[in-house]
Amino acid sequence: MAIGLVELIGITGMLLIVLGWIISIPDIPPLKLSVLYMLGSIFLVVYSYLVNDILFLVLNIGASTVSGYNALRALQACK
Repeated sequence: MAIGLVELIGITGMLLIVLGWIISIPDIPPLKLSVLYMLGSIFLVVYSYLVNDILFLVLNIGASTVSGYNALRALQACK
């Protein structure tokens, strides 16, 4: 299967977003932001599954995971 320009643009965008997550790991975002981001990403996971968009699915699974991790870190920082 050959990768076309559209897929290459999508993969590049996904990789740049993931890189942004990686470099922001040292910072703990506010709990409210992390929870809202996680919930929104979960809905987008369902949506991307229903419309069969694999790039969006993978990206939002990652977003849900990272924001869930950040929510846990924010809760631990409050203790």
